[in-house]
Formats: sequence, structure tokens, C-alpha cells
Amino acid sequence: MREGTTILTLDNGYHLWTHTDNVGGKIRLLCLHGGPGGNHEYYENFAEKLKDIDVQVTMYDQLGSWYSDQPDFTKQENVDKFLKMDYFVDEIEEVRQKLGIDDFYLIGQSWGGAITQEYALKYPKHLKGIIISSMTDNIAEYIVNINKIREHEYSKEDLDFMKECENSGDYDNERYQKLIDKLNCGYVDRKQPPAISHLTSTVATPVYNYFQGDNEFVITGALDGWDIRNKIKNISVPTLITYGEHETMPLETGRRMAATIPHARFATTPNGGHHHMIDNAPVYFAHLKEFLLDVENGTF
Repeated sequence: MREGTTILTLDNGYHLWTHTDNVGGKIRLLCLHGGPGGNHEYYENFAEKLKDIDVQVTMYDQLGSWYSDQPDFTKQENVDKFLKMDYFVDEIEEVRQKLGIDDFYLIGQSWGGAITQEYALKYPKHLKGIIISSMTDNIAEYIVNINKIREHEYSKEDLDFMKECENSGDYDNERYQKLIDKLNCGYVDRKQPPAISHLTSTVATPVYNYFQGDNEFVITGALDGWDIRNKIKNISVPTLITYGEHETMPLETGRRMAATIPHARFATTPNGGHHHMIDNAPVYFAHLKEFLLDVENGTF
């Protein structure tokens, strides 16, 4: 492995953008972005934030996302082959093998937290630990929570209007988008960081729409029904579950997960939304460092 950016050629012929900082660090961290169809950008400062404990940080854009190849998802054959949870889990293992990463920690944000759980169940051999950042072990409890958020934030009139738009598929409605923006500002990106804003959208919309739907607060895609509540007891590696205290995921679910996974702890970030690594970085990274060092020192 070398410092900086490496373009991997997958066995399927497509290419992934990967980037590694602090090559040779004694602690190895592989980062999975959310979305689905997001990108690596909120991991760009992780090596700097974790340099005092000597962490090698590797991030990559999943197939279909930003700097990596984007298959033509208007072709059903590509949808059938690549837009599957199993594909993205196996992609992690191929990236690990091709970059030569072993005895490592896997961190996943949101959607990345879902495939982190699935990877830990399927490929535990090379893991030292996992970090599930802002993700449940099932979609049903997430849906209940986002509906509670909407009921808390909106008048009956606004909520009825949103449901009308969703029932008719009018997601581009200007009033509807302004209402969604209010939720994003309160529960997703509370700090509204300018550093990761772009003049064009970086979201891999076909991937996001297929799995999620139109936005974070309506689940109409393939993730609806995802549920591994009966499996997480089999995650055998040390696990940190970390949530923002003002986010889209239900905190009670995070606590239950930590009580169910044999070797797990739950940590929350005050004034943090779904992207609490940005909203309140000092607390987020303090929890992350504590976890990594406790596992490394055998005191977890």
C-alpha cells in the first residue's frame, strides 16, 4: 500500500477510488461512507484528527459513487448485479484484499454502518473491531423515529401537505423541499459545513433512490424491510455504536444494540446530528480514540 490515492480495478472490471493517509500507522481504519450513494468526504480529516494515536486511515467511494466508476443503472442487468446489499459487503472484502489491509477496524456511517454490521457477520476473521456510526440494525425502528420527528417539527397542515406530495410523487415541490431542508438542518447536518458543499450534487442519485428513496425522511426503496435484529448477537468483535443526540436514528435502538452485541458500548455526541463527526468533532473523536485505544490496550 502507498500513501495517497490508488485506483483499484475490481474483478468485475470497474474501478474504485481509494485514498490512504498515514501509511504504516499501527492502527488500521477502513472507512465506509453512507448514502447509499454518498462519498468519502467526511472522512478526509480523520487521519489528522487521529494522528496522535497513529492511525492509518483508508477511505474509498463505493461503486456508483462520486470518484469511482458509475455503472449505467438504466440497465436492469446492472441493477440486478450491483444494487444489492451482498454486493457492497463483498466489495469491502475485495478492497481489503487488494489493498492488503489486515487486523483492522471498520467504521461505517449510516448506510455504511449497515454494511459494516453485515461484513462483521460474514467476514470477522480480519477485524479487530467495528464502529457503527449513526445506524440501526433494522429499518422499521428508524421509520418510526423519523415519523416522530416529523410530527414534532411540523404543524398538521404541513405534515398533511408533505404526505400529499409523497403519495403523488411530487418530491420536487418547492414547499416540500423547504420542509425537508428544515429536517436536514435539525437532524442531519446541524453545522451545515461549507467545506463539503459543491456547486453540483455529489450524490449518486440512482443508487440513493434505489435503496433509500427521495430523501432521508421517507423510505420507499429496497432498504425498506432490512432487519438483522436477530443476527447482531453473533457479532463477535469489539463494537462501538455512536449516535448524535439530535439525529434521525432512535437512541433507544443504539442502546439496545449495545446491550445485544456481546462486546459493545454506546456513545452519544451532544448537539450532534446524523453527521456528528462534523457537528461536534471534539466529542465524536474523543469517543473514537477511547474505543480504539481500549481495544488496542486490551482494556475494552
